[in-house]
Amino acid sequence: MGAFDKGSSNHASPSMEDRRLWKHVHDNVHGNIYLDPLALKFIDTEQFQRLRDLKQLGLSHMVYPGAVHSRFEHSVGVYWLAGNAVEKLKAHQGLELDIDHSDIQTVKLAGLLHDVGHGPFSHLFEREFLPQVIPGSKWSHEEMSLNMIDYMVNEHNIDIDSGCLTKVKEMIGASSENAPAKTSEEKVFLYDIVANGRNGIDVDKFDYIVRDSRACGLGCNFQFERLLDTMQVIDNEICYRAKEYLTVHKLFYTRADLHRTVYTHAKVKAIELMFVDALVKADDYLLISSFIQDPSQYWKLDDSILKTIETDDAPELKESRDLIRRIRRRDLYQFCNEFTVPKDKLDHFKYVTTQDIICSQKSGGVSLREEDLAVSNVKIDLTKGRNNPLESINFFEDYDSKEKFQISKEQISHLLPACNQDLIVRVYSKKPELVEVVSEAFENFQLKMYGMKAQVHGTPERKRRRIFS
Repeated sequence: MGAFDKGSSNHASPSMEDRRLWKHVHDNVHGNIYLDPLALKFIDTEQFQRLRDLKQLGLSHMVYPGAVHSRFEHSVGVYWLAGNAVEKLKAHQGLELDIDHSDIQTVKLAGLLHDVGHGPFSHLFEREFLPQVIPGSKWSHEEMSLNMIDYMVNEHNIDIDSGCLTKVKEMIGASSENAPAKTSEEKVFLYDIVANGRNGIDVDKFDYIVRDSRACGLGCNFQFERLLDTMQVIDNEICYRAKEYLTVHKLFYTRADLHRTVYTHAKVKAIELMFVDALVKADDYLLISSFIQDPSQYWKLDDSILKTIETDDAPELKESRDLIRRIRRRDLYQFCNEFTVPKDKLDHFKYVTTQDIICSQKSGGVSLREEDLAVSNVKIDLTKGRNNPLESINFFEDYDSKEKFQISKEQISHLLPACNQDLIVRVYSKKPELVEVVSEAFENFQLKMYGMKAQVHGTPERKRRRIFS
């Protein structure tokens, strides 16, 4: 992001009389972004500025060097797209929808603040680290975002209407499992814009799909502008023109492809597994997990925890420090192999554990222990698990139509996927000398569970042995 400057005019810029109160940044994805005075009151706090020190993709930059963008620019980008979305609806259906300034401000703030409670290193903190140190943990960054917003308002005496604040928090939590109840059933379509719990199409995805693809040097054929330009509210729900069915499909497919090639890349996961081990070993000394209940303490936690562990000479951190140095020196946990769970086994799949692999060892030779290996269960879907999210989306024929309808994939193409979810089990050896032993135990597990072995994805030596044996 560039430095804040006085704004200049464009289609979504402030009016002449307001311009002196607004500021703008130049974003490498969306161009000029104009920030209104209330948004600036939140942005200019240490709690929001903390987002500069949270990389959007966690440790992925150790595999994709360009992926060093932060939650800060993503949040500002979502603010901008949320404003664009509601402004377009107002321009197209203003009188019908009764969208007012308060609605626009609320949706924009929801976009700006939706990630303010995010933990260090993307989702690793809440999904991988916390469950190990707090068994059964249900903590979520969405819930912390709501608590953090209240804390910011009180700490900085931000003058915001209580009704607006309530709706901002409802919109942020709209897609979470414990979504707060809406205080009103009027203008429910506004809740579809930032975090869409109804069908998964929202400006949060619009921003991170394009931003992440660009940062990683990947092409991105998904054009969110087409969806913003063609959406229409029917029966209090944002619907999309039937002609854009494949654009919607491309949204979900591109997201799934990013999960496969970037977010859950086998080497990225190896680094994450190592860093989680480092965090777990450091927790008793640094008390990292104790920060999660109190926003006044939590905002001080960011990605710099890695450097803290790496440079602290405390003997209590030696194991954690050694793991981080292994990461720096590329002495990573060794990827042994992976296995995609058969489609007919998905319904009854139980997450594979290290103990499952150990119990599959044949007698004789080295006896594996839990600390010798790691298992990663990777779930990739189109946002709705095994269900097709497009079945939750309503379309319309043309702009004069007031009827909404669903479209089955059979009406579009027989090339669209028949299954909407992959479950991939990966196994890593924490010690290079045990790669062969761990790989063999994993193969035995696959044979026992599914009657087949995975294709060879392991070391060159192992590939040669399998091919020529």
